[in-house]
Amino acid sequence: MKEAAELRDPTEHYHAQPLEDNLFEWHFSVRGPPDSDFDGGVYHGRIVLPPEYPMKPPSIILLTPNGRFEVGKKICLSISGHHPETWQPSWSIRTALIAIIGFMPTKGEGAIGSLDYTPEERRALAKKSQDFCCETCGCSMRSALLALTPNSNPSAEDHKAKELAQQINFKAESSLSREASESRGAESDPSVLTQGDTSTSEDQEAAERPLAEQAEASPATGVAEHRTSTTTTTSSSDRPLSPRQRRSQQHREQGQRDGREPAASRPAFAPAARQPQDESHAGSAVLIVVLTLALAALIFRRIYLAHEYKFDYDL
Repeated sequence: MKEAAELRDPTEHYHAQPLEDNLFEWHFSVRGPPDSDFDGGVYHGRIVLPPEYPMKPPSIILLTPNGRFEVGKKICLSISGHHPETWQPSWSIRTALIAIIGFMPTKGEGAIGSLDYTPEERRALAKKSQDFCCETCGCSMRSALLALTPNSNPSAEDHKAKELAQQINFKAESSLSREASESRGAESDPSVLTQGDTSTSEDQEAAERPLAEQAEASPATGVAEHRTSTTTTTSSSDRPLSPRQRRSQQHREQGQRDGREPAASRPAFAPAARQPQDESHAGSAVLIVVLTLALAALIFRRIYLAHEYKFDYDL
């Protein structure tokens, strides 16, 4: 690959090469930015290229403890796989390495894979980073980069990559500041809601209101409300109720009480109400008995009269 040939020789600030058996995995080493908590440290990591590279961004993983990025976890930067929307195909691995150096002194702001160690802890990790040696590629941090010299001048490619990295840093800082300001504004003014949130909250309140009213209603409360409504109805009418109205009102109250009765207190099979047919059957039986007695009386009288006539005839 062209990039592998361009980055074959290490510089004073960075170096990266792909693995011999996997061209999609690169191992890199970067020097900590001067005049920062990472000054004097050399940090090692992995760059995993997707098959669609350079159309899609790579994933960046740090292997050396540094206090700014988590070890062994894909870090969240505007040049990493977490933000494909900000990646540009014109960027390269050199741009990513210089951007990593520029991102190290910035604040984590809770981003994925970010850490916010104290300056003392970062300086201690910077000193320990010199003893790190990668088990995969065998690179030692003591000899991974060229020694710093006061007369060293960066190349034209370094200048171009540094300009791009500064643009990346500026975009990242502006997006972080914008998100922080929006979150602060939302926290300071919780009454400000979007139209969708307002409608959603109103719908939820409207749906929960009848449920809450139903939950608050109890049998005792229902009886009290029923008594109140009965009293109000009675007091509102100046005239006394007729017997028919009183019976209808009693039937209505009985039906309401049966409707409020809990299911547990109701019998599984309610006894069937006595039908009016029972009364008609009883009346028919009485009528049959009366007619039978009357018929028996007529027959007896007929026999009696027949015997009396026969006696008179004999005389």
